[in-house]
Amino acid sequence: MNVRFLIATTALLAAGTSELTAQGVVVDEGTFAIRLAGAPAGTEDFVIRRPGVGREDALFANGVVALNLPEGRQEMRSLLHAAPPNGVAVRYQVSTTGPEAIEVQVARSNRRYLATIRSEQGAEDREFQAHADTHVLERHVAHHFYFLRDLRPGRSVHVLEPRTRAQSLITAGEPTQETIRLGVNEIRARRIEFTTDSGESRLVWYDRQGRVLRVWIPALELLAERTDLVG
Repeated sequence: MNVRFLIATTALLAAGTSELTAQGVVVDEGTFAIRLAGAPAGTEDFVIRRPGVGREDALFANGVVALNLPEGRQEMRSLLHAAPPNGVAVRYQVSTTGPEAIEVQVARSNRRYLATIRSEQGAEDREFQAHADTHVLERHVAHHFYFLRDLRPGRSVHVLEPRTRAQSLITAGEPTQETIRLGVNEIRARRIEFTTDSGESRLVWYDRQGRVLRVWIPALELLAERTDLVG
């Protein structure tokens, strides 16, 4: 899926931020190939922009994840509005078609996140606790790990998974330097293991610019690897 197309279509979901997402500096942009249980399963296209300065400074991350699941094809479109420099969530919305179709809109209001959720089970309003360091880390989305790249070893932040309605703490481990292969390229990378308070592990590889190169989530048997940096 074309990244320019996903910017336009995802922006339609959020008219209030469409002008901002269409402008500004591109922080990162690319494509991941996704494998589930070792088999090719789909792609993730994304772009992260920083459109303004001063009071208008913000980070916007658009993404489209397309997966071929045993139950059928699933497509997820997301838009995250985060506060720089650390990527704390301000607003978020996600729309999924296919298996487990759902629409979620989340907005921060003081010490709470107010969420509207629509699914086959109907509509519901939910509240989630908002902390000063709350990040959105959607399941099956690799580019959201960009906002954890500067988390220091031993430090924890609060994480919200809107589609699963889950909240947890995630802690960064000590980084290790590795050389990984993406296609024909060998890239020097910094690997960090993030661990949730329930014991789930997420391994993420970053390059020197802080771009996410690879994500491995053992509990989901999910591997996402950049393909736009190959060649």
